[in-house]
Amino acid sequence: MNDLSPLLTEEGQTLLDALRDHDPARELAIATRLRRDHSAELVSAAIGQARLRQRAVAKFGAQDAYRMYFTPHGVEQATRRPVAEHRARRLAALGVRSVADLCSGIGGDAIALARAGIRVLAVDRDPLTAATVRANAEALGLADLIEVREADVTEVDTGGYDAVFVDPARRGGRGRIFDPEAYSPPLSWAIEAARARPHAALKIAPGIPHELVPDDFAAEWISCDGDVKEAVLWHGTEPGTVRATLLPGGHTLIGRGLPDPAVRPVGRYLYEPDGAVIRAHLVAEVAEEVGGGLIDETIAYITSDEHHPGTPFATGYEITEVLPFNLKRLKALVRERGIGTLTVKKRGSAVEPEEVRRRVRPQGPNAATVFLTRVAGAPSMLLSR
Repeated sequence: MNDLSPLLTEEGQTLLDALRDHDPARELAIATRLRRDHSAELVSAAIGQARLRQRAVAKFGAQDAYRMYFTPHGVEQATRRPVAEHRARRLAALGVRSVADLCSGIGGDAIALARAGIRVLAVDRDPLTAATVRANAEALGLADLIEVREADVTEVDTGGYDAVFVDPARRGGRGRIFDPEAYSPPLSWAIEAARARPHAALKIAPGIPHELVPDDFAAEWISCDGDVKEAVLWHGTEPGTVRATLLPGGHTLIGRGLPDPAVRPVGRYLYEPDGAVIRAHLVAEVAEEVGGGLIDETIAYITSDEHHPGTPFATGYEITEVLPFNLKRLKALVRERGIGTLTVKKRGSAVEPEEVRRRVRPQGPNAATVFLTRVAGAPSMLLSR
């Protein structure tokens, strides 16, 4: 079913309500029972939508997800609610009161913008996606703030809006697209669309090379619950600024152009910077904060003799051993110390954590973390309590 309208009827709503907490493993039996009173097509559509809502809870929270409508692609590509809200707050703080949301998807960003008090034009060229945005705006009571337009974003006049937000499609028939000029629309088009308005935010993949960031834009890398989610190019504010933002806490680290930290011997503590910090090339700022240096010039692990539990930008570990890489030696240590829970982290090592756990076979009541990495160029193991 490529039409949401049957699900918006009273019958469709009743079915969705009944399926809210359904067990996906029992869908065949559930469908058989529901088809006694409802058409097979409607039952199939309702079960599919209920399944998408369950998946969407992780991004939108249960309160919104079970009222919204989704497409499979839309759930996969939608921005997590804390990230969308963060961007909306930044735009609102700039005095933005209207935004053209180009490539709106199922409307996650438009919803966050509207809740920040911003009037939104949500544009998507796919008819079902546009209908989904419209249904979501209605379901969440935001229809007065969100206008939906089914159109090619490259043909939309954004002249009447304070800002544009562009989220180009970064997946194609063969999966993820890494070349920004292969985005739909291309990054170069999005940049020019941004320059045409006083303010803009362009959502892009976090792996974008820094040299592709235009001089008149700021760049922000965002992580949520420890996972790097996206990079944003900002126009109309602090050109040349680089920052890393960690959500949900809202901690932001702004680059100061520091030189790379010096390499030094492993000290008592090892600090693992957040992924957004690493992507933003702000490891030096964290090293300065914890009074540390690198364990290797190519590895983003920071070492220090000082304990800094207060920094939100890196996780600290107390190191008990620094050893040459040797799985037999690691196995002996794990056995001697009764380590049954072994967390394996790696950076600069080709060995997979699953292979380490298989060969070491941890057993016992204690826990530890081992880092497989390089220390001054040499393959090494760092054991932490």
